[in-house]
Formats: sequence, structure tokens, C-alpha cells
Amino acid sequence: MTLFDGIAARVIETPRLNVSILERTADDPATPPERTVVLIHGNVSSSLFWQELMEDLPSDLRVIAIDLRGFGDTEHAPVDATRGVRDFSDDVHALLTALDIPTAHFVGWSMGGGVIMQYALDHPTLSLTLQSPVSPYGFGGTRRDGSRLTDDDAGCGGGGANPDFVQRLIDHDETDEAATSPRSVFRSGYVAPDYRSEHEDVWVASMLTTSTATGNYPGDSVTSENWPGFGAGAIGVLNTMAPKYFDVSGIVDLPEKPPILWVHGTADAIVSDASFYDFNNLGKLGIVPGWPGDDVAPPQEMVSQTRDVLARYSAAGGEVTEVSLDGVGHSAHLERPAEFRHALLTVIGYVGPSAHPAPPTEAIILRSSD
Repeated sequence: MTLFDGIAARVIETPRLNVSILERTADDPATPPERTVVLIHGNVSSSLFWQELMEDLPSDLRVIAIDLRGFGDTEHAPVDATRGVRDFSDDVHALLTALDIPTAHFVGWSMGGGVIMQYALDHPTLSLTLQSPVSPYGFGGTRRDGSRLTDDDAGCGGGGANPDFVQRLIDHDETDEAATSPRSVFRSGYVAPDYRSEHEDVWVASMLTTSTATGNYPGDSVTSENWPGFGAGAIGVLNTMAPKYFDVSGIVDLPEKPPILWVHGTADAIVSDASFYDFNNLGKLGIVPGWPGDDVAPPQEMVSQTRDVLARYSAAGGEVTEVSLDGVGHSAHLERPAEFRHALLTVIGYVGPSAHPAPPTEAIILRSSD
């Protein structure tokens, strides 16, 4: 069974597509937006990854975890990457409209962080919690200031996916026999090496819900004259985060700025200033041959870019809290659930009977606009 006790799944019909969500069976649908938390998963995952957090959040909150299109049990409709992540963001808005939820507190993990930043550009939000988010300038192919390295986003998008990993998703491979199996990728990329969980089979099952149909994961690519020989295509998941289509740094200019919590781990292999998923960094390390050097293809400084944009957000009057967790990988909500939960409840302003004491101060680092 992939659903934990007290958590149920249902599919909501919207004018855009049918969207699957997880809810806690005891939650009250009449809960006001101020006590509603919406959870958005990342790439190659689904709402199943949120279940431990859903169980642990106070019972007087309403908590909803959404499957994005092409993941989980949501309809596997194609993704128009030329809109950035707006297909995903618009789907979320259609779902919340169908549920009569005008706004909420939003939590986005990895690609989901990009989705909720886009959502905030388009719709009112009460707060944003960004867990290991994609840089506001997309994934790969940019300098520190967000400027693009090439006109075709060389090394970005659908062409960057490992073909054997994609095939193992298609084959529903649950083993750890190869470094490219979803289970092995989870262990090496999603979490730090010391993470252990009795629910690993559920996390792998979540990854295996990823649709590899045309227009979903990973997406298409184009031939490029620039190293490493491919550029971003126009459809599919990975292309939504190519910098030619994705730039949510405009949150700095929002007239009404929701408080932002940024949670990330120092051992994150995916979103980092030296990401093992960035072709330019792989070239610099000698893993991908022919790298033309830092002047032409520098690794993307993902974390520094996020910090820069959030510093500008703070300087413009927004409230920003950064939680940097030493030794944590890409999934703080799994790896350090107490710290993540406390930080989330703080940013949403939760006060209630289910509040727990803060974790030890040496385990959490907070930096805010004041």
C-alpha cells in the first residue's frame, strides 16, 4: 500500500484536466485559507512523497498534496514548455478553484518551488515555502546574474536526461542493480547518503508514476552547435525549466509580497552551486568530455542565484527566512522532518494546540529580512 493511515486520494475534474490529490481524511473542508497548506512535489515524484509531513502537521490545518500533470494519478496531458511551468501553475489554480480555495500557504519542492513562484506571480498567496527550489532563473545555462549562456540553452532541457534512467522508468524498475535505476537515483540524488527510511518503497513507487509519454518526462531536444551538442526543446518537463522559458525572478517586484521560507541542504546533489545534474559542472569535472571552460560554459550557481533574488525580495520589503541544514540532501522534509515542520509552521504563523517545541537550535539556521 502506498497510502499511509488517515490519508486518502481522490481525482478532481477541472476544466483543464483531471487532477489527483491526497488529503487527510479527518481534515475539515471548511477550514479557512489561513489554515490551508498546499503541497507541490518536484520532478520525477508525486504527492506520495509528502505523506510523512501530512501525518505530522497539526490536525486543525487542512493539508492538500497535488499531483502535477504527468505525475501520480493526475491526467498525463502534454506539457507546453514554451510557457515555462505555467501549465503546472495553471493546473494548480484550476484545482483550487474547483475546491473553492481562493488562496493558501504553498510549499514547493525542487521543480515545485518554481511552480509556486510562478503561481505567486499570477495569483494571491499567503506564504511560499521553497524546499531545495529550482533557481529563479531555471536549471542550467545561466551566469550568476541570470543571463543566458547561449541562445539555444545548450546543455539544458530534455536532452539532459539519462536514456537508461528513462528506460528504467518505462520498465518500472524497482531494483538497485544499476546506478541509473530510480531507487539508486533516489539514494544518490534525492537524499544524503546516511538517510534511511522504512518507506523507501513508497518513494520509489512515487518516482515510477512519472509519465514518459511524448510531452511529459523528459521532453524533446534540438541539435546545438554549442557544447555539449544539444539545446532545449519545446515540450516536456525538463524544458519547462530551460532559462529561455523560465524566469520567476519577477517575484522581487510583487506589490504584495508573501513571506518566503527557503529550506535547503548543504549536501544537495541536484540543486547546488556545483550540481551533479548540471552538464556544465559535469564537463568541468571531466565527466562529460570537451568542456570549453568557465568562460564559455560555467556551472550554474543555483543556490547563490536563489540567495541573490531573495535578498532583493527582502530589500524590496518582503520577509525572507533561510534555513540551511548541514549535511542534508535534496529532501529536507524527509531527512530532517522536525526542523522542516517547525520552520513551515513558523512561516505560516501557526499558533494552536498541536504546536510542538522548536528543535534544538544547533540544528537550524535562520536568516530573515530583519
